[in-house]
Formats: sequence, structure tokens, C-alpha cells
Amino acid sequence: MRWWDIDPVLELEKDLFPEDAWSRGMFWSELAHSRGPEATRRYVVAEIRDEQGTDRIVGYAGLVASGGQGDVQTIAVARDHWGTGLGSKLLAELLRAATAFECTEVLLECRVDNVRAQKLYERFGFEPIGVRRGYYQPGNVDALVMRLSDPAAPAAPQPPVNGVQGT
Repeated sequence: MRWWDIDPVLELEKDLFPEDAWSRGMFWSELAHSRGPEATRRYVVAEIRDEQGTDRIVGYAGLVASGGQGDVQTIAVARDHWGTGLGSKLLAELLRAATAFECTEVLLECRVDNVRAQKLYERFGFEPIGVRRGYYQPGNVDALVMRLSDPAAPAAPQPPVNGVQGT
């Protein structure tokens, strides 16, 4: 992800997370820490080219690394790309980044009512380790905390979803 991706990412962010969308400043701050020898973040986007030849961002993801621990900050996939394996590809890219950052574990929070995301994380070996009460606001929704103990270990092969092979 680069600075010029922020506006289209914000559009997708507001569509998918209308009540707790990140701000422009939050993305700028994350990207400020994603370049150079002291980088501690990795943010990626997924683009497609439509029939008119226009590129469109259909997903993005980000990870922060510190002290041997990675933390998945966000993974988002446009609704019209759900079930295509794109979420798996984005997560696999974050785990490659965690390995490059020499993380020995990766954590994340997931809404307790987001079963689709939980199943994705479980396929990659994440295990629930706790709950953060009222983590997501507004709405006071709990977060399931999940951990992957060895991000360098290869994930189980993903079966094709809607004809698209996942990673």
C-alpha cells in the first residue's frame, strides 16, 4: 500500500466497517512506519482491472511487528470478492511479512460475530486465546483474540473456493 492508495482504501473501509472505520490519519500513520530500514509495518492492497481497464482496489491488509510479535491490524475484502480466496492470499502475505520481521507469533482480534473471518484464521492455524469485552465500538461488541504460534510454518493447503485457488 502506498499513499495514493489511501483514498480508495478509505472508500472500501467505510463500506465494510461503517461504524468503526479507520481515518485517513490512521492510514497515513501506519504507512509512515512501513518503509525504510526501521519499518515495523507491512500494508498491502489487492487490485483488479475491470473491463474498462480501470484498476480497482478490492482488498487490503496490514500487520505491525514489535519485539518478535506480529499483530494483524486489518484485513478487508470487497463484498463482491468474498468467497474467492482473496482473504487467504492477503493473510498469507501478512504471514510472510511476519516471518521477514522475525516474528515468533502473530496475534489478532476478530469480532466474536464474524464467523467467516474466524474460519479463515483457523485454517491458517490461529487458535482462540481470549476475549476482549466491548472491544469494538460503537456497539460494545466483544473481540476474540487469536494467536498463531509459528507464522513461518506453512499453512495447510487451502481448497479452491469458487474456482479460485487459495494460498
